Amino acid sequence: MAADLHCHTRMSDGAVSIDELVMLTKIKGIGTIAVTDHDTFAGATRAKIFGDRQGVEVIPGIEISAYDNARGRKVHILGYDCESPDRLEGLCKRIGESRKRAANIMMQKVMRLYPIPAEMILRRAQGCTNIYKQHIMHALIDAGYTTEMFGSVFHKLFSPRGGLAYCAIEYPDVHDVIRQIHEAGGVAVMAHPGQYDGHDLMLELADRGEIDGIEVWHPLHKEEDVPQYIALARLRGLLMTGGSDFHGMYTSHSCALGAFTAPDEQLEALKKKSRKIKSGG
Repeated sequence: MAADLHCHTRMSDGAVSIDELVMLTKIKGIGTIAVTDHDTFAGATRAKIFGDRQGVEVIPGIEISAYDNARGRKVHILGYDCESPDRLEGLCKRIGESRKRAANIMMQKVMRLYPIPAEMILRRAQGCTNIYKQHIMHALIDAGYTTEMFGSVFHKLFSPRGGLAYCAIEYPDVHDVIRQIHEAGGVAVMAHPGQYDGHDLMLELADRGEIDGIEVWHPLHKEEDVPQYIALARLRGLLMTGGSDFHGMYTSHSCALGAFTAPDEQLEALKKKSRKIKSGG
């Protein structure tokens, strides 16, 4: 059965609730999902409990926002099945505080450009661990200023190059993030290397043996890149994961849950690697 190993809930920047995600998984006949909210385990922990009740296999995970200081680029690292997720609490808290500071600045700038009450944004972020750009855009859509989540208004406001409301978030060093995932007893996988121009970093992490796997199957990957990722993973003995990067309506690309998945043998390899890490191997 299919395994969608990259899913988000309303605990971070996803549009659907934890129970809705699990019920969608069950209705669509997807065998396994991994809940990988940004910089928090809150959604994954609850989804695991709800999944057990519904007969849906949920692998608890996280997607940590990091920075490649050598190249000056953002990078995301997926952490799967951490034995001691509390060991990442400090890291997640620091990222969350930086995100919150930036979100408050961005909100103030947006409200000067587009008159809306702050409550409209806060209500759309209710139940979330933080305020994301998607919540601001959702409020702007509901206020009639735009009809698109990631259209011209988004780029006008939030482009890192001259966005009128953009405020940078401080992210931890990618090598430190991978180390901390391993110290927490988790499996570290580089998310969507085709995004953020991450090919050079992917090769470096693979050559240095820092990373456990690569996210090979992803909606934003070019078709010609996938065979290269597979070849590198086989050459370096790395795991190959895949997923839809599901966000519901909070996405720049229409992608249904389960549209991208990892093969059964790679799911089993992920579980085997997790067991090996937990046993100290």
